[in-house]
Amino acid sequence: MKLKHKVGVLAAVIIIIAVFLLSNSFFTVAENEYACVVRFSKIEKVVDQAGLNFKIPFIESIKYYPKTIIHYDISPSEVLTSDKKSMIVDCYILWKISDPLTFYKTIGTINEAEVRIDATTFHVLKTTMGNIEQSAVINQESGAERNDLYEMINTEVSASADAYGIEVVDVKIKRLDLPSDNEAAVYTRMISERNQMAASYTADGEKEAAMIKNEVDKEVNITVSNAEAKAAQIEAEGEKEYMRILGEAYNTDEKKEFYHFIRALEALKASLNGEEKTVILGSDSELAKILKGDTVE
Repeated sequence: MKLKHKVGVLAAVIIIIAVFLLSNSFFTVAENEYACVVRFSKIEKVVDQAGLNFKIPFIESIKYYPKTIIHYDISPSEVLTSDKKSMIVDCYILWKISDPLTFYKTIGTINEAEVRIDATTFHVLKTTMGNIEQSAVINQESGAERNDLYEMINTEVSASADAYGIEVVDVKIKRLDLPSDNEAAVYTRMISERNQMAASYTADGEKEAAMIKNEVDKEVNITVSNAEAKAAQIEAEGEKEYMRILGEAYNTDEKKEFYHFIRALEALKASLNGEEKTVILGSDSELAKILKGDTVE
C-alpha cells in the first residue's frame, strides 16, 4: 500500500510539474503588439503576428511592445532665432516602434524612448530656429514658409529617431509664440508695418481713383461736346428745312401777303398780353383797316 501511495504522489507531482511547464511554454500575441522572445537578455526572435506561440520555459521570457501610434506631448521650451530673439515652442510628437529588435537593444522601454525623443526634438528645434529670423515665423504672410519649417523639423527628428527603431509619424507645433517680456514690442512693430502698408494701399487707391475720374471727365466732355455739335447741326438742318417749307408754301404774291398778315396778327396778339391794351396803328395799315371793318383791297 505504501508503494502505491508513493507512486500516486509521484505521479501527481509529475502531472503538476508538467502542467506548470506547459503553462510557461506558451504565450499569446495581440493584434496591436509585438512580442520579443528574450533568452539571457538577448532577443531570439520577434513575433508580430497575433496568435499562440511556444517558448522555452524558465529560459526564455517575453517582452511586449505596442504597435500602435503613441502620442507624446513635449513641454514648452524656449529657443533663439538667428537674430537672437526668444520664442516659445510648444509641440507634440506622434511616434511608433518600427523595429522592435533595434528598439530593445538601444532603448528598451517606452519611458526611455520618450526621454530620447524629447531631447532630440529640442535639439532639432534649437538648431532649426537658430538659422532663421523671427520675422520669417511671426508675420501675416502665407503659411507656406512656416509649413516648410515644420516639415524640416519633422524630417530631422525622424532621421534621428530612426537609429532607435522608432518611426516618427508627425511632429506638430501647437504654438510658436513670443515670451511675455517682448511680445508687446513685436506686436507694436507688426501694427506699425500694417499701418504703413495700409497707407501705401490708400495712396495707390487715391491715385488710381484720380486717374479714373480724369479719364471719365474727359470722356464726358468729349461726349457732351459731340452731342452739342450734333444738336446744333440738327437744329440748323431743321431751320433750313423750315425755311424751305415756308418758301414752298408762300411762293406767290397772294400767299406772301397772307403770310405777312398772319405774322402781323401774331405780333398784335403778343403785344396785347401785357397790362397795356392800347395799340397805335397807322391809317394806311392793312391791319388797322381790318380792325375798323374797312374793306381791304
